[in-house]
Amino acid sequence: MSKVMRALGMMSGTSLDGIDVALVTTDGENAVERGPAMTFPYGEPMRDLLRSAIADAKGLTARNERPGALPHAERELTEHHGAAVSGFLRKQGIARETIDVIGFHGQTVLHKPSAKLTLQLGLGEMLAQYTRMPVVYDLRANDVANGGQGAPLVPVYHRALAAKLPQRPLAIVNIGGVANVTWIGRNGDIAAFDTGPGNALIDDWVKRKTGESHDKDGALASQGQVAGMMVSKYLSEPFFHAPGPKSLDRNAFSLDLLDGLSTEDGAATLSDFTARAIASARVLVPEPPELWIICGGGRRNTTLMSMIAGLVEEAVVPAEAVGFNGDSVEAEAWAYLAVRSLKGLAITFPGTTGVPKPMTGGVLAKPESRLFS
Repeated sequence: MSKVMRALGMMSGTSLDGIDVALVTTDGENAVERGPAMTFPYGEPMRDLLRSAIADAKGLTARNERPGALPHAERELTEHHGAAVSGFLRKQGIARETIDVIGFHGQTVLHKPSAKLTLQLGLGEMLAQYTRMPVVYDLRANDVANGGQGAPLVPVYHRALAAKLPQRPLAIVNIGGVANVTWIGRNGDIAAFDTGPGNALIDDWVKRKTGESHDKDGALASQGQVAGMMVSKYLSEPFFHAPGPKSLDRNAFSLDLLDGLSTEDGAATLSDFTARAIASARVLVPEPPELWIICGGGRRNTTLMSMIAGLVEEAVVPAEAVGFNGDSVEAEAWAYLAVRSLKGLAITFPGTTGVPKPMTGGVLAKPESRLFS
């Protein structure tokens, strides 16, 4: 029997909400025992710093470049993650020594797989020193370097998590800053790809227009009118007609198209765009799913959920309806992927990222290694 390990997964998503931390006990294969999970929200100064870092990353041509706000943001981000680990262990009453590894996602500030370029801010060596635990980080880079999309990485965990669910085919959608889908077939085969924007465009619009971080419960969108011509223009982009695997940068679409719309109409238009992009996955997978399970912050947006349900023929349910924790699935996945990385198991596949063959990935930072020589 494969060795079972206790792993912490940490996810700082493209929607800039904060840090999700989750504990998973797993062998990196079929055994998965989900433990507690917590979210440590970012304050507005940290969100602003990350927005500046994302803006400063747009012109990068190499992964080691750190212009503008990037160095400060990377260190602050890593310190926030270290504090989140300490807070999680303290509040859950878990001894540090019982954790075998941390899976550290970091913050994606640029994702251009066509240029073999992806950058997740986060100092793995520094986090290992801070927490005194082994840290696996930079899990996307090897896939991208070998011609894959580097995303999504969660599908192999989705398959393990959904093993006991009877519905097949099945779709698990994560609506973070960018939305992605995992399709699980009748024989356990998987296909996955980014569908398009998730919360990011809606959040950015609401921030621009109101100063608030997001459209709580989809309230603004529910009061607006969809500008159908603008949705059609967004959806005319070649990305939406391409087969998977495919992935998307958070800033792939501009809000400038919506100039002149009211706050409510813009929110409604972007919500409709996001919903239609997700629903279009139905014709890009080998067989329409019997059930759509929605994870991530987007599942709380009742307007968005209603729009998705109105566009597909099958049932659409939040993660909790099947016993998952919709807030922590991606953090759980990073714990699971860290264990797979330690064991040299594949984390990306031809059907999920387009990489030529199943590949492992990640960089291991050990706490006894020195951050500075």
